[in-house]
Amino acid sequence: MQAETTAADVVVEKEIDARPEIVFEYFVDADKMIGWFGREDDLDARPGGVFGVRISEQAHAVGEFVEIDRPKRVVFTFGWEGDATNGPGKGTVEVTLTPKGDGTLVRLVHRGLSPGSQDGHRDGWQHYLDRLSIRASGGDPGPDKNAVSPEM
Repeated sequence: MQAETTAADVVVEKEIDARPEIVFEYFVDADKMIGWFGREDDLDARPGGVFGVRISEQAHAVGEFVEIDRPKRVVFTFGWEGDATNGPGKGTVEVTLTPKGDGTLVRLVHRGLSPGSQDGHRDGWQHYLDRLSIRASGGDPGPDKNAVSPEM
């Protein structure tokens, strides 16, 4: 059951040219996720299982899977390692997949973000759902601009 959204939640939607059964696997299979989100992924897609995505040396998202409803919905906690305001366990991401013609409408809701961090997270999720759309449709989204660590 989907929770109501609030003004503090980030909501991003994307239509993808692939069936929900295909798109779902890109949220629960580490080998598939690497092609669109993260350069190292550690996923144990079961309630209580680990959710870990390393985008760069500085950006490591960690959490755990809360709900798996194949191929309709996946929920996981999400937070940034080393971030006191949006750290591990502080946020929850709910992904709902709805058939739309021959494709899928992906609706992602990120709850529990600290005030002022919504715009950055919205931009990030839009970037990654754009990459997922290319990947799940059989294409190559190319190198991830966010995966490059800033020069010291």
